[in-house]
Amino acid sequence: MSINHLIIRNLKKNLKNYYLYVFALVFSVALYFAFVTLQYDPAMDATKGSIKGGASIRAASVLLVAIVAIFLLYANTIFIKRRSKEIGLFQLIGMTKSRIFHLLSTENFFLYFGSMVIGIFLGFSFSRFIMMILLKVTQVDADAVLRFSTKAFVQTLIVFVTIYLLIMLMNYIFIKKQSILALFRITSSTEQKVKKLSIWEILIGIIGMILIAVGYYVSSKLFGGDFTTMNELFMAMIGILGSVIIGTYLFYKGSVSFIFHLIRKKKDGYLNINEVLSLSSIMFRMKSNALLLTIITTVSALAIGLLSLSYISYYSAEKMAKNNVAADFAFTKTKDAEQFKKALEDNHLPFNEKRAEVIQVNADLSTIMENGLQELTIKQSSVPLPVVSDKALIDMDLSPEETIFTGYNDLLQSFMSLKDSGQIKLHGQNEDISLQYKGLAKEFIVSKYFTGGGFPVAVVNDSVFKHLKNNLDPTIQKESSLFIGITLKDEEHVTKANDLFKEMFGNEDYSMDSRLEMSNYQKQNMGLIMFIVSFLGLTFLITSGCILYFKQMGEGEEEMPSYTILRKLGFTSGDLVKGIRGKQLFSFGIPLVIGLSHSYFAVKSGWFLFGTELWTPMIVVMIVYATLYSIFGMLSVQYYKKVIKEAL
Repeated sequence: MSINHLIIRNLKKNLKNYYLYVFALVFSVALYFAFVTLQYDPAMDATKGSIKGGASIRAASVLLVAIVAIFLLYANTIFIKRRSKEIGLFQLIGMTKSRIFHLLSTENFFLYFGSMVIGIFLGFSFSRFIMMILLKVTQVDADAVLRFSTKAFVQTLIVFVTIYLLIMLMNYIFIKKQSILALFRITSSTEQKVKKLSIWEILIGIIGMILIAVGYYVSSKLFGGDFTTMNELFMAMIGILGSVIIGTYLFYKGSVSFIFHLIRKKKDGYLNINEVLSLSSIMFRMKSNALLLTIITTVSALAIGLLSLSYISYYSAEKMAKNNVAADFAFTKTKDAEQFKKALEDNHLPFNEKRAEVIQVNADLSTIMENGLQELTIKQSSVPLPVVSDKALIDMDLSPEETIFTGYNDLLQSFMSLKDSGQIKLHGQNEDISLQYKGLAKEFIVSKYFTGGGFPVAVVNDSVFKHLKNNLDPTIQKESSLFIGITLKDEEHVTKANDLFKEMFGNEDYSMDSRLEMSNYQKQNMGLIMFIVSFLGLTFLITSGCILYFKQMGEGEEEMPSYTILRKLGFTSGDLVKGIRGKQLFSFGIPLVIGLSHSYFAVKSGWFLFGTELWTPMIVVMIVYATLYSIFGMLSVQYYKKVIKEAL
């Protein structure tokens, strides 16, 4: 048999066995090429384009290269070890190590660069579709044009040729380093199998679960007022990260075996075929994969968490815009408001108008303000507070001794929370007024111009408001004290009115706001971040799923003799497949469940820093991620069916 014939046979065999690796390689190249094509697209130009995201795409492409490179190098390590006996046989028949390396390099060259060509073609084909998705999530009105970027092509070639050279270097070192005897023993020593559970492993397992529980508990207290300095908050975050990561490693190292050992002990060692193929197999293999599973779980949790937080911000854009702009359009100058009202009337866009006078008063809030971060704690005895009359609002009637706060930003509340009741003082220039604080309402009634973007507004009786107005401290007053809110009667006219607003005033004047424009601006920024995080998360999902699948392929081939024995003992293929399904449920399910749990507690501890909605965005992200991740478990079951069929 000639070398060329041998190369062709190996190519066919590897393509058949490692089709998922080829798919992952094609997918990685396609995604990277499409990403880099976006980077050079005119729409991403920082000065001319509609989406100022060129720098973000470049940063994402670097992370994408890192993920893909680590995956390909790791996958190559698995494959070269699985072929160690084949390499040893080549040496036994007289082939030199250099000749074997040449054989593997030629084979890998066709497999690798063939996949790369297909990936570049698919990346080019789908680049317009990806741009359309980006324009959709950022709500930018621009045309997605199919363009072939020579710069993107050259950059993709450089990156993946470099990765190929690293793979070849790894293979060369492996072949040169191993002796013939070592090559035949590699696959049998790759997986560590634990025959007996020791006291030390039980202790490790318990410590792992305790560390994870401690990390979860501290994360739930992170912004609850228990940490009063930035240094304490920073140390708590580092502690949570270290506790959860180390706990996860120890969980895989000992907790899984410990839990399954308890289940097996409860059954007095009498396990059915399904439990033998699932529980026992996981017990004896999870420990050796602890580091790999810890990395996959941690990065999965990071991807789910970042995607959840970015989607929370995107999903909450309209609500946050409503909180910051208490009408469709807000003005503080009568001249600007009258000009805009005339434009609305000329275009036959009916509207309602609301006006309120807003004054700034120094307030003593020391009796109602909880302790927060010391670095952010304001001088509680003299806080500039916006004040409005209850006559400016509907359905609010206060006595002269009462006040209600309204419209406090969730972010500020997390660091400087308020009690439910108490006594406050409003400092006039010559006289102080004591009022009974009656609680905090949710409604946002004036624009961020008066509140600094989130501080509450004090609502007082009209007589108290007039008294304060005649006793103002001029040094803390805003340039304008008038809030003018304009709301369209028909929501369908808001977009047209917003176009008029932008045409007349632009987006630079802080004294006026458009709720729709603010919402669109946040959706554009967070949509871009969500788009980037989604594709990076998808890349990691594909690569980590493939790695777990490759590990299951290796385990399946090692366990084939056991399946042969079980078949000869009378167990049917259906009996074995049921056990295999249980094994895959644990193999893929445990990292997924732990990753989802980590991301849940991470998001739950600080989601309010990013938006106003938690459950819907987080649940959607988790369901999508879990569904895509489960596909690899199903593929593993199909591979095991093939192994079981070949066992006889």
